[in-house]
Amino acid sequence: MGPVYRIPPYYYIHVLDQNTSVTRLEIGPQKFFKQDNETIVFGPDKMITLPPRHYCVIENPVVKNEDDQAQFDKNGQAKLLHGSQDVRLENDYKEPFPLYPGEVLKQAATLLKYVAANSALRLKAVLDFDDNGEQRKAGDEWLFEGPGTYIPRKEVSVEEHIAATVIGPNQALRLSAKKELIDRMGQRRVAGENWLIKQLGAYLPMAYETVVSIENAYVVTDKKALHLRALKTFIDDFGQTRNNGDEWLITKEQTETHILNVYEQLVTIVDITTFNSRQYCVIVNPVSCDGKNQWGKKKLVVGDKSFFLQPNEQLEKGIQDVYVLCEDEGIIVKCIESFGDEIDNVTRVPGDKWVIRGPREYIPPVQVEVLQKRKAIPLDENEGIYVRDLKTGRVRAIVGNTYMLTQDEELWEKELPLSIEEFLQRDSLVERRAKTTVTSSLQTTKRDKSRLVTYRVPQNQAVQIIMERS
Repeated sequence: MGPVYRIPPYYYIHVLDQNTSVTRLEIGPQKFFKQDNETIVFGPDKMITLPPRHYCVIENPVVKNEDDQAQFDKNGQAKLLHGSQDVRLENDYKEPFPLYPGEVLKQAATLLKYVAANSALRLKAVLDFDDNGEQRKAGDEWLFEGPGTYIPRKEVSVEEHIAATVIGPNQALRLSAKKELIDRMGQRRVAGENWLIKQLGAYLPMAYETVVSIENAYVVTDKKALHLRALKTFIDDFGQTRNNGDEWLITKEQTETHILNVYEQLVTIVDITTFNSRQYCVIVNPVSCDGKNQWGKKKLVVGDKSFFLQPNEQLEKGIQDVYVLCEDEGIIVKCIESFGDEIDNVTRVPGDKWVIRGPREYIPPVQVEVLQKRKAIPLDENEGIYVRDLKTGRVRAIVGNTYMLTQDEELWEKELPLSIEEFLQRDSLVERRAKTTVTSSLQTTKRDKSRLVTYRVPQNQAVQIIMERS
């Protein structure tokens, strides 16, 4: 007979019978007399105690009958469920319990997880099982929502803890579906689909929902609008059908704040265009009543007005001032598109040019291009200008009255020999008695060649004029 082992209460040992190779369990309190053919392979060790609201996980658990009694084979070896696990709760094991030979404590006593309100555990099935009448397949995921205490099972693994996202005023939660599902609103979603949740308060995403981001609303004011583009065909928040690629504006008349739909893209924030009663502008590619751009067309807008430029609209030359013409002013205009001229009661055709004379205000229509602004040239009785007719090429002199060039006229410059130029620049009254010398270094002022050639002849002197014709 071997030594004596004193096994205290709530302790146990594993004894190997070397004759039968069977390991058995001995629990205290007792005096254990070890035989010569026996070996203590484990212990004495303390039994496992589960405090309130705790659990542990046993690997290779012993097989038990309906009376919760361990089962043994014909050799006296405890039967085990190899490769399996058993989750033991404090409610089922109020007394300390030992481990049978072959059982392994995989997870020591652990406090049960309490799931608070507005939070959940995302669970995943690792084995097929019946969950209170609902069949779970391996790989299925679902939520255990709080408040409540989660009771673990061997068929289920805890993937993550999820906290609810709080949606505030002027905010929305953007979600994405990981697989086909029916959301909390009863809508069917397909894998990869995105949508928004706008209800205020806490939102707990489902197992197959992913939180993409929190979308903040854009504030729309009297002076700012949103230029949006559709990423696919959908119906917007105002019940309007938008086709893929469509662009439109959101103004304060529609809403004061706007949260972008998942199929809307913000192109830019548009500032209001404002001008007074003395200004005008020309809009290129204006939008018609049906919301479509009229490509290539133009629209004249005269102040006092404020408006937002619609998508693809542009100001041709920005905001322009109205032409205010005095009595001695005018502008040369050109027709670029046929139209009826109500001022002169004629029909203009492309290429026509004419003069708009003052005094008056003038706003050119979209069919007219302003070429040049002109001012009348005042002439004394001894002054004149050379004028060339662009159609005939004829040059004539205008002398002694105020004259404004027409649309078919231009100033003509008369070229003279250098000696004549120097002669005209000398003051004949000062040099009347002086000896005339002509040198190349003589400093003279530049003559306006479009002005009529004049020379003041002093008293008792004469000037020889030679007529030249080319």
